Amino acid sequence: MIELEGLTKRYGEKMAVNNLTFTVKPGIVTGFLGPNGAGKSTTMRMMLGLDNPSAGSVRIDGKRYAQLKDPLKYIGALLDAKAMHGGRSAYHHLLCLAQSNGIPRGRVNEVLDTVGLTAVAKKKAKGFSLGMGQRLGIAGALLGDPQILMFDEPVNGLDPEGIHWIRNLMKSLAGAGRTVFVSSHLMSEMALTADHLVVIGQGRLLADTSMADFIRQNSRSYVRLRSPQRERLLDVLHEAGITAVEAGNGTLEVDGHSPEELGELAGSHQLVLHELSPQQASLEEAFMQLTAESVEYHAHTDAPAQAAAPQGWGGTWQQQGNDKKGA
Repeated sequence: MIELEGLTKRYGEKMAVNNLTFTVKPGIVTGFLGPNGAGKSTTMRMMLGLDNPSAGSVRIDGKRYAQLKDPLKYIGALLDAKAMHGGRSAYHHLLCLAQSNGIPRGRVNEVLDTVGLTAVAKKKAKGFSLGMGQRLGIAGALLGDPQILMFDEPVNGLDPEGIHWIRNLMKSLAGAGRTVFVSSHLMSEMALTADHLVVIGQGRLLADTSMADFIRQNSRSYVRLRSPQRERLLDVLHEAGITAVEAGNGTLEVDGHSPEELGELAGSHQLVLHELSPQQASLEEAFMQLTAESVEYHAHTDAPAQAAAPQGWGGTWQQQGNDKKGA
């Protein structure tokens, strides 16, 4: 279990993390979401003792990270897949970690096999692709067989098979009663993986709830209806005190009523329905709705296609652009 209480981090005038209090519980995958600059990386670094909080505290199974003897046996983390000595082989990178935390040498081969790197165990890490580096970082997190695992962008650089593998790995770890905390910008993947969500914006806690409740609370849910007897369906709904909104292509949208209720109403009037479907926003849409006012960096779609040439460059800038196009 990871417990944050009043966790705060200030860099000069900037408040990076502002009084965060939440608990990451075992047995479920907890997703950690927030726009760029929200304070996610700073929060995860403070969890691991890499940054000291300005105020508040983090407890790992009741202890500060610095109080853990052989910390890899308590918590394994992947924060930066490139955080390794490029001149070492995958095997020796993991062996150094194992020896520093009192982990048996045999465990190195076990985790290399788990992440699918046995065939390249003797190769130097500097020659690894981004996806291979991610797998090696995940192996390091698993090395101490910890009860708590933290992953920051774990699917970055992985191919579809690798993404499917890490998703199932995180679910299986949580299913075995471990605490799994994962941060990612890939909303579609988070929607398939996480059971619970912690969302922050500008360093502050915005949500700490289940995936289902988060989407329900931050998006519109409605039922879509389509019938060849559209006018009669509108009359029946009106008589029942139900408001329907026309959405084009003969489709009606109804808020505040279940598909079952609407289906039974249509059936009782012998109305033919070609569509009766509950509609709910995606995690991405709900996330965008909640964090709209917390986004620090905004891109603009109406920017000019080509920026003006810097003053003093004359025709040289344009020629360089033309040269690059022909390269």
